[in-house]
Amino acid sequence: MTEQGTPRITADTPLEFAGRTFNSRLLVGTGQYRDLQQTAEAIEASGAEIVTVAVRRTNLGQNPDEPNLLDVISPERYTILPNTAGCYTAKDSVRTCRLARELLDGRNLVKLEVLSDHKTLYPNMPETMIAAEALINDGFDVMVYCSDDPLLAMRLEEMGCVAVMPLGAPIGSGLGIQNRYNIRLIVENAKVPILVDAGVGTASDAAIAMELGCDGVLMNTAIAQAGDPLRMARAMRLSVQAGRDAYLAGRMPKRMYANASSPLDGLIF
Repeated sequence: MTEQGTPRITADTPLEFAGRTFNSRLLVGTGQYRDLQQTAEAIEASGAEIVTVAVRRTNLGQNPDEPNLLDVISPERYTILPNTAGCYTAKDSVRTCRLARELLDGRNLVKLEVLSDHKTLYPNMPETMIAAEALINDGFDVMVYCSDDPLLAMRLEEMGCVAVMPLGAPIGSGLGIQNRYNIRLIVENAKVPILVDAGVGTASDAAIAMELGCDGVLMNTAIAQAGDPLRMARAMRLSVQAGRDAYLAGRMPKRMYANASSPLDGLIF
């Protein structure tokens, strides 16, 4: 992307990774809702096609006597993306992904996140790199949550991750994208999809991520903890679409001084 906002592509194409294509560029999580019914309704309103699930915190059938998320979020309709939320070591993350593969009939697409501490939930990048390499070698298609470091993002792509997901701000903070410059650098250098993951608080944050050239946005808390989750889900759907269109259109250049929008030719004095 240039200083004037010229997009790296000129025509829109579907979001694609791991041999799959998706029309929606909004990915949503399933935690923190009032109940499973509200979860299903919010996801429906969001228009998302990919739904991420914390395997360590959500029943996908491993607890037969408890409500099963898959009863309201059908794997036939949505791509279920198991994630390793709550893991703090590479070993635990790899084990969790293998469990998810068993529960989901051998599906290999996973979202890897290895956290550093309970307070910030920042990614532990050394452990993330170890886990990513192990999972790729084990046949997984890895979408990876990471810091907004352009060099580390490039390294994860080179390792074979199918999507790189830098944070906009700490998970659940709602602070929006705190380092737009780094996100732009990651986007410019990438040959795989880049999705902002974490930190989105409202619709304008999602639009900014897309205007920076990101291929998608993943969120959970911003919808689930809104005063009206269904209305916010619809707002996020529209903001992601609007941000994508704005990026593809290419914004006008920024100027130091005013520039009249009406032509001066033929002006009557």
